[in-house]
Parts: sequence; C-alpha cells; structure tokens
Amino acid sequence: MNANTGTTAMAKQSLPYYQPIGDECEVFAAAHRLKLPLLLKGPTGCGKTRFVSHMAAELGLPLHTVSCHDDLTAADLTGRYLLKGGETVWVDGPLTRAMREGGICYLDEVVEARKDVTVVLHPLTDDRRILPLERTGELLQAPDNFMLVVSYNPGYQHILKSLKPSTRQRFVAMEFDFPPAELEARIVEAETGLKLDRCKLLVRLAGRLRALKDLDLEEGASTRLVIYCAALIQDGMKIERAVETALIEPLSDDFEVKQGLNDVVRAVLG
Repeated sequence: MNANTGTTAMAKQSLPYYQPIGDECEVFAAAHRLKLPLLLKGPTGCGKTRFVSHMAAELGLPLHTVSCHDDLTAADLTGRYLLKGGETVWVDGPLTRAMREGGICYLDEVVEARKDVTVVLHPLTDDRRILPLERTGELLQAPDNFMLVVSYNPGYQHILKSLKPSTRQRFVAMEFDFPPAELEARIVEAETGLKLDRCKLLVRLAGRLRALKDLDLEEGASTRLVIYCAALIQDGMKIERAVETALIEPLSDDFEVKQGLNDVVRAVLG
C-alpha cells in the first residue's frame, strides 16, 4: 500500500493532550452525532491532527489516519487485489476498513492526493453515506459511528491543488490557527516540561517569525516546531542552537532568508 496508514483504538482515560481554543470540540461532537463530514482548514503544525486524535479518544472511536501525498490513489484508500501465498486476495484499504468497522477516517492534507480520491469521497459526503467497491461488487453503507474528516492548509496549497468548491461544500468546516500566545506557551510547557517563562520567549519568537512579510517564506514557525525547540532546550541544548535547529533550518534553505530569520532571533533573544 502507498498510503501511510494507522489504526488506533483509544480509551477515553488516555486522551491525547489537546487544549481547546474555542468550541471546536463541541462542533466536532455535533458533526459526528449528526453524521456530517468535517473539513479542518489551517496552517501546518497548528494542531489539526492532534485535535482529531483527541476527539477520537474522547468519543471512544477507532481512528484510521491517512497522510495524503502526490502518489495516493483511490485504490490506496479503498483496497486492491494482492497476491498472497499463491492466490489473489482482496485487501481493504483504510477507508474501507473504517466503513466496515466504524470509527473516524481522517485524510490529512487531502488536496495532496490524486484527483480520483475526491471522486471516491463524494458518495460518502451526502445523505447516502455509501462506498461502492467496483472491484468486489460491494456497496458499503456507513455505520452510524462512521465519520469522515479531512484537512488541508489553504494558505500553502497553490491553485492547482486547491479543493474544489463543489467538494468543499460537501463538508461542514472549521478554521484553525495558531493559539493565542499565552495559551500556546502553556501548551508548549505541558508538552515539554520547559519552564513557562522560557516557553513564552519561544512563542514570542515564533510570533515574530510568523509576522515576517518581506521574506520568501512559504510558512511560518508552527506550534509543532516551537514544541520541538522547547524539547531540545529541556533536554539540555543551548537555546541558540535549539532555535537554529528547530525554528530556522526547517523554514528555509535560502541563505539570505535564514540570515533575515536570524536577525529576528537576535532581536528577540538579545
């Protein structure tokens, strides 16, 4: 299989850490209760995937995750015939498994997948909630606890990879962004154990990097990268080296751009 998939059944007593910013947990629960497909929009590393993991555990549902990429096809989601032990057998893909077993099927960065993927999703995103499997002749009906969740980053995806309006309007949607600075610092503290005042410094730096308008950056420093940076510092790395490793090098390969980022670092760290 080309899909990067995983299936995890999580108990509510071991919820993945997630700090709500607003009413997103209530909206997610309502969408699941009403059998509505959900679209999450927001920048890379702002917490979309962690949010889905948290809600799957909160609702006591298996989570079938697919990290979408350029080579992902509809067959990677639905399944295909494979040769096993001298005979040809059908092997379900993650979407088909979720349809048979129930739970949440989460397609991360869905617009990275090939166009035939969205065609497969269409009958799942209206009142039919069905998945036709032409290769096996089956027509699967989604169980009551099945939910389709997709995400993408509208700020990063270029026009050739945008989600069609006709597809977007099949989902209810929520927009995510980076948390407010005070909350983001507490998230970093909770994730890494680094002292809150140092977390606040890193978050302030990330905010300055995100605000840069005159550098050729596709994306700013994500909350994920701030957590990586804090983890390195908590492990004993000097802050300057941790910032370079986690907040500068991942953002650009261009020497001049990195020089500009380092100017901001020096201004914030002193």
